[in-house]
Amino acid sequence: MTLRPPVEPMLAEAAEAAEAAEAVPGPAALRAGVAYEQKLDGHRALLFTAAGPGGTVLVQTRRGALVQDRWPDLVAAAETQLPAGLVLDGELVVWDTEAGRLSFEALQRRAAARARGARTLAARWPAYFVAFDLLQHDGQELLARPYAERRALLENLFSDRALAAPWTLVPQTTDLAKAREWLESWTDVSGVEGILVKPLNGRYLPGYRGWTKIRRRDTTEAIVGAITGTLTRPQLLVLGRHDHDGRLRPVGRTVPLRFDAARQVAEHLTAAGPGHPWTGAKFSATWGSRDVLDTTLVHPALVAEVSADRAIDHGGVFRHPLRFQRLRLDVGAADVPRFGERPAAAAG
Repeated sequence: MTLRPPVEPMLAEAAEAAEAAEAVPGPAALRAGVAYEQKLDGHRALLFTAAGPGGTVLVQTRRGALVQDRWPDLVAAAETQLPAGLVLDGELVVWDTEAGRLSFEALQRRAAARARGARTLAARWPAYFVAFDLLQHDGQELLARPYAERRALLENLFSDRALAAPWTLVPQTTDLAKAREWLESWTDVSGVEGILVKPLNGRYLPGYRGWTKIRRRDTTEAIVGAITGTLTRPQLLVLGRHDHDGRLRPVGRTVPLRFDAARQVAEHLTAAGPGHPWTGAKFSATWGSRDVLDTTLVHPALVAEVSADRAIDHGGVFRHPLRFQRLRLDVGAADVPRFGERPAAAAG
C-alpha cells in the first residue's frame, strides 16, 4: 500500500541518561538490541517523492502540514536525485554560511516563509535533510519491517545513488560507549543536542513513543528576575543574565518548582523595587508561544543553579524549560555567566 500524507511520525520518550537506553520502551521482545543515533536540533519532516512521472515532491511537517513551497531547494534536489515512490523520515536543518554553523533561527525563518520569499532565503540559508528512517522504497511501504532492515535499506539508498548535500544520513551506532562519546562531546557542536535510542527489531509505529531521546543537560547559573505565583509560594522562576552592556536579559524559565524547592526560594525572595529592568516586560509561557506568563518581578540578586539542555538560541535564550537544582547563596549576580555564554560543565 502506497503511503500518502499525512503520515503521523513515530515519536520518542525523553530519558535522563545514556544508561536509560538499556530500558527501551515497548515489549520485552524489542529489548534484544538497540541502536543509537545523533539527535539534531531541527524540524521533523517527512519527504515524499512522486509515485510516477509528472508527480510532485511533498514535504510534510510533524503535525501533518504540507510545506514544500517553503523548501524549493530540497524539492529541486529531490526531483533530480531521489527515486520515485520514496518516503523519508528525518530532520530539516539550515546552514548559516556566514556564521559557519547550523542555525535554528535561520531554520525558523525559512519554515515561516511563503513561496514568494522562499527562494531568496534558500540562497542565503541552504537547507539539508538529515534522513534517519525509510518508510517507503520503490513504492513499497516498510512500516512493518524491523528498524535494522529499514536502516540497511536507507544506507543502500545513499551508497547506490551516491547521495550528497542536501541529503545527509544521520550517524548511527550500536556501541553504547560510542553513544556516550557522542552525548558528551558531539553535543558541543551547534545543532547536535543528544542521542536517540531505537530498538533494532522495532517496527515503525506512527504516533507511538517507541524510541528514547536523551538530551545532554548541563548545570549552570542564572539570576532570578521574576516568578509566577506569589512571593510566599512561587510556582516557577523567570531567569536572566547580564549582557556585556550590563543589561539584564531574560534567558528562560524553569519548570514548576517542587514544594520543597518553592519553600526554599520563598525564604530568600525580595519584592522588586522601583526601576526593575523588566518593568513592563512580558514573558512567553513557552518558547515561540503567544501565551504570556502572569509574573511578579523580584529584586534581581538571587542566583539559581539550573539544569539546561543544549537547545540555545544564538542570542543566549534557552528554548526548553530549565530545571531548578538549588539556590547559589554563595555567589552573586556578578558571578553568573554572561548572556550568550553556554553552560560549561556536564551534569551527567
